[in-house]
Amino acid sequence: MKKDKKFYWTLFFSTFTLSAFTFGGGYVIVPLMQKRFVKELKWIDEEEMLDLVAIGQSAPGPIAVNASIIVGYRMAGILGALLTTLGTVLPPLFIITILSYFYIAFRENVIINALLFGMQAGVAAVIVDVVINMGMTIVNDKRLVPISVMILAFIATAIFNVNIVFILLISGAIGAYTTYRVNLPDKKEEG
Repeated sequence: MKKDKKFYWTLFFSTFTLSAFTFGGGYVIVPLMQKRFVKELKWIDEEEMLDLVAIGQSAPGPIAVNASIIVGYRMAGILGALLTTLGTVLPPLFIITILSYFYIAFRENVIINALLFGMQAGVAAVIVDVVINMGMTIVNDKRLVPISVMILAFIATAIFNVNIVFILLISGAIGAYTTYRVNLPDKKEEG
């Protein structure tokens, strides 16, 4: 892929528009990034995008910014990471700056409060959609270990209320081990 001025503009503008028109937090931007970079631009394949999002989730900080940094770095190195970060951070910065001037009026407005409360349902639906799509990608691969880890992690948090930090550490260790095992050279080839 040719990395000219148009490429960098598309990279910046994609994250800028996604961030500007996404309401509800970082998990809402994930399916939109997937749609833009995987399906529309075809710059990243589905499985790699899933891996990039997983890395973005495990890093400290907002997932939208983390995922943008990782996608930008993957596409164009440090310059790409800077452009996608800028594209992701600028819209909320502008919007929050403008809204801060009108905060008092919005704080007491019943209609605005009802509108924001109603938007929570839409945000929840988008997050559920992301979880289902990411989960189905893992299930469709029919690999037993990731499916087992996913189910056990869900049971551990939902039923036994296990701290998410322990689940992340254990899941990361299992993922590292299985990746190591898969990438080991065959013993027969050495002999």
